[in-house]
Amino acid sequence: MALDPQARFLLDQLAAQGGLELQELTPKEARRAFSALRLPIPAEPVAHVENRSIPGPAGAVPVRVYRSEGAAAPAPGLVYFHGGGWVVGDLESHDNFCRALANRTHAVVVSVDYRLAPEHRCPAAAEDCYAATRWVAEHGAAIGVDGARIAVAGDSAGGNLAAVVALLARDRGGPSLRHQVLIYPVADHDFETPSYRDNATGYLLTRASMQWFWSHYAPDEAQRSEAHASPLRAEKLVGLPPATVITAEYDPLRDEGEAYAARLREAGVATVATRYDGQVHGFVSLFEVFDQGKLATEQITAALRAALA
Repeated sequence: MALDPQARFLLDQLAAQGGLELQELTPKEARRAFSALRLPIPAEPVAHVENRSIPGPAGAVPVRVYRSEGAAAPAPGLVYFHGGGWVVGDLESHDNFCRALANRTHAVVVSVDYRLAPEHRCPAAAEDCYAATRWVAEHGAAIGVDGARIAVAGDSAGGNLAAVVALLARDRGGPSLRHQVLIYPVADHDFETPSYRDNATGYLLTRASMQWFWSHYAPDEAQRSEAHASPLRAEKLVGLPPATVITAEYDPLRDEGEAYAARLREAGVATVATRYDGQVHGFVSLFEVFDQGKLATEQITAALRAALA
């Protein structure tokens, strides 16, 4: 399918701005550049937003808690992991999307500000995310959450972390998760898939930038092949929570996300996988301006409402 006109407009605008490629920047420079790309859109109002710190494996982990008017305590909980290649991104970068999730699911959304690479390499981010998920399940009453109704979600590197947390929860005896939402997730480190070759440049996320992200997060090639870095390489996927997997046609990560969804189905995990034709990586986070981003957000929230009912 042809590139979506809204995606084309965005890509043209970014190209007109010029500037260095991500892989030409230091991590600190990349974080500043990523912050500068945020759309000047007013924050969607929610009933309550609170910044907290919860215990983590290497100290306190900052989180942001969102509650909508319809989230009557004890409400279900959704633990969200932001994207950004494990190197960029924070609570602010995904604030509006988490607000939208809270309002549309009536779950209490807990966004996790996990440690970033290269200062904290793999598996630091995954361990922070797992610790946050376990805390919500075991101590959720402190924020009005029913610990028996928990789901995880994330986009891009956050989708990778959501998949890894589901694996860790299974392998470490909990917590029990109702659902996992994987939005164009990083599922492997194979840069030679057809989607990597076809979409290597020109579609927002590039092959070179993904190689740059991996070099900071998991520079050890052997570690990249471990299931808790590349969940597609997990020996078995039996016993994982039902999944919603979102992919985009013009995305280097498309094939690995769809391969992971296929393996989940083969393992008997109820999985809905949807490719949004014409779209590029990141389109869901642009739900305020992308029509297909709105549709994907509606699909995600409907799946979560059903799973957490």
